[in-house]
Amino acid sequence: MNNQKQQKPTLTGQRFKTRKRDEKERFDPTQFQESIVQGLNQTGTDLEAVAKFLDASGAKLDYRRYAETLFDILVAGGMLAPGGTLSDDMTRTEYCLFTAQEDLETMQAYAQVFNKLIRRYKYLEKGFEEEIKKLLLFLKGFTESERNKLAMLAGILLANGSISASILSSLFNENLVKEGVSAAFAVKLFKSWINEKDINSVAGSLRKVGMDNRLMELFPANKRSCEHFSKYFTDAGLKELSDFARNQQSIGARKELQKELQEQMSRGDPLKEIIAFTREEMKKANLSEQAMISIIWTSVMSSVEWNKKEELVTEQAIKHLKQYSPLLKAFTSQGLSELSLLLKIQEYCYDNIHFMKAFQKIVVLLYKADVLSEEAILKWYTEAHLAKGKSVFLEQMKKFVEWLKNAEEVLCLEDANYLLRGRET
Repeated sequence: MNNQKQQKPTLTGQRFKTRKRDEKERFDPTQFQESIVQGLNQTGTDLEAVAKFLDASGAKLDYRRYAETLFDILVAGGMLAPGGTLSDDMTRTEYCLFTAQEDLETMQAYAQVFNKLIRRYKYLEKGFEEEIKKLLLFLKGFTESERNKLAMLAGILLANGSISASILSSLFNENLVKEGVSAAFAVKLFKSWINEKDINSVAGSLRKVGMDNRLMELFPANKRSCEHFSKYFTDAGLKELSDFARNQQSIGARKELQKELQEQMSRGDPLKEIIAFTREEMKKANLSEQAMISIIWTSVMSSVEWNKKEELVTEQAIKHLKQYSPLLKAFTSQGLSELSLLLKIQEYCYDNIHFMKAFQKIVVLLYKADVLSEEAILKWYTEAHLAKGKSVFLEQMKKFVEWLKNAEEVLCLEDANYLLRGRET
């Protein structure tokens, strides 16, 4: 048996040192910048050649480590110091985004360069988005022309999904907002974005990152109103954006109102107070009665925990709605409001399966409470109902509708007899 220990293999110090030296050379920021600048100077304004150069250079240069340096050069021609000025001690190039022609076609061509680069080197995605956020914070350090080019580029990149709409958070910087830089930049950006896609695409992207309700923040607090926003962007030729913002503002106000109503009902506040509050808010938000009755219905139905058993939920719903029928009645003074309420009831009963069999009883209750008229119910039954659960709800209402029609005929006959009696006398 051999008792001698076997020697373990060891790394040679010389090899380790060599690798470290090579690594230092490869990761030298000055050398990296010079390599990129030299390549751009050679390709000049030929953006196809620029894209090929960047593609090939990724195999030799460390894009991962020097992403910020790379993007600074491609946008501004050199490394940017805090505030947006170019560093004096670094090599620069005259072939970059900021020195290009200020037109949409050129910016689209530059967007293709960035798209190709990021598709080739996926790890640059996050760094590129961070770069755009940083550049937006530096807007005051750029000329108006440079800001315009950056805005057009950002709009195109947002349209094709190369960057997320979350980059817009940089525009809410207090100093940029105060001096009007953010709003002016947003005009160019949204024009470019909508030109590439449409307002629906813009709306979807903004909603995805929770920016749809923050556009007012492009203005100082004293100008942060729907009217000012609408005028500013409409005058700039972006009416669809101002309409979108107005709609979002209205949706936000409705959600807040619904939440407040729900809380008042949960607390058991007196109905008189709730009605007075609702009327005031309706006037303040310039809401129609039809819009208001939809909010009230949702609030009423959301203010209670419903029983999960079908046979018990109907009884619970009738008791609850009987309590709030004066509130519903106060906001159904028009036929259209009654019809809006009927459609909301139909939709609710369809979407909440435990309420499927409760529809007819709810409608009858509200008819007896003078919330719904026979005219509204008959119109809903004959032509104005939704497709949701149509056959089930029409079948439920069949006997009651027949009774309403017969009652209507009886009333007409009585009126005719009354008139005849009047003439005879």
